[in-house]
Amino acid sequence: MSAQPSNFKRFVEVGRVVLLKSGPQEGKIAVVAEIIDHNRAIIDGPTTGVPRQSFPFRHLTLTPFVLSTLPRGAGTGVIRKHLEKDGTVEKWQKSSWAQKREATAKRRSLTDFERFVVMLAKKGRRDTVRKSLAKASA
Repeated sequence: MSAQPSNFKRFVEVGRVVLLKSGPQEGKIAVVAEIIDHNRAIIDGPTTGVPRQSFPFRHLTLTPFVLSTLPRGAGTGVIRKHLEKDGTVEKWQKSSWAQKREATAKRRSLTDFERFVVMLAKKGRRDTVRKSLAKASA
């Protein structure tokens, strides 16, 4: 039998950067420091304000970022050094995933008047595009 390549690209591993889906630190990133069992891991986010704690996998989302040289059971100081050396937090903030989350949060926090101003700006842009297309095709 031939071994088929796996469909999965992100695995739970020590050093994997994860996004927290629930709890007080929801939306922040942390690093898997140690795997406890099939349901939980010890995570730590010294540069993002996430304290070292046990966290269930069902409340984590795996990101494509990994600190590959991180040893098992690494302390907060070691994790901080690896995060700063690799620039992982900056990479996360530049990723399209983080930018979409930020844009969604900003959109959700708009007031009624701010949504009205956005609508007017979209109408103005749409009108400008329509006029320039009409001029170009004529």
